[in-house]
Amino acid sequence: MLRSIDLLAFWERVKGMHPGWIVTALVAYAATQSIAVWRWKRLLRAQHVEVESKRLTESMWVSMFFNNFLPSNIGGDVVRIADTAPAAGSKTLATTVILVDRVLGLSALVIIASSGAFVASLLGVHMPGARWLWLATGLGAVAAVFVIAMPQLVGHLLMPVRALKRPWLDERAQRLEEAVIKFRNAPAALLGAFAGALVVQITIVAFYLLTAEGLSVPLPIFLGAVLIPVSLVVQMAPISINGFGVREAVFAFFFRRFGLPTDAAVALSLVSTGMVMGLSLVGGLLFLKRR
Repeated sequence: MLRSIDLLAFWERVKGMHPGWIVTALVAYAATQSIAVWRWKRLLRAQHVEVESKRLTESMWVSMFFNNFLPSNIGGDVVRIADTAPAAGSKTLATTVILVDRVLGLSALVIIASSGAFVASLLGVHMPGARWLWLATGLGAVAAVFVIAMPQLVGHLLMPVRALKRPWLDERAQRLEEAVIKFRNAPAALLGAFAGALVVQITIVAFYLLTAEGLSVPLPIFLGAVLIPVSLVVQMAPISINGFGVREAVFAFFFRRFGLPTDAAVALSLVSTGMVMGLSLVGGLLFLKRR
């Protein structure tokens, strides 16, 4: 990727960053952590699990640190599960809550990307892969309705697991089914958490748009609304540390399609990632303070 760009233009763009936009972008990203903690606490309460916000906030920042320094960007989920399992009384329940949180976040990502592609189509701009985004949104909505409206469906899906006749597997399958039923009985909690997920993803898109302004990169809003969610989804594949290389390839692909310079794509990707990694060091310090 670096061999394919004008390194001099890349360096000039980075040197010319506007500090005001960069600081504003960092504040916006930090705000997403507070919203994510509120969403997580809401999901835990739906399962009748109480954990103080201070503990969840610390865990969220520590998980952010691990997400940035381990393969894939879901390594921090292990931290969040370990931190809430004692209060939940079950690793299975803690894992289920994190899984639901992840699914809501992924759904919000796809919806934001689909909305960006739709706005682009209204403006007469074709976004690559737009039909797949709309299809994923529709299928996701149908699947969510089925699981929430008919929690017994989860029981049927778990029948092969129970057929193994292993007590520890039966116990975990039972806990999972009970958790789905509790979520069904708390629709307000799920809707609130989903709304929080949408706000988080919109704010993350805003973070990249603000960073683009700081780098003088002409990134249209509708392009950012598609590019950022798609790159975040691709980064979940555990094939590189923090998505390096994968993310830059996605940015470069979309920038080329819209006639934008590739050096701007790589600059935006690397600088924004460096900012997030620097911010995540707060979580590293909090982790070091643990016994």
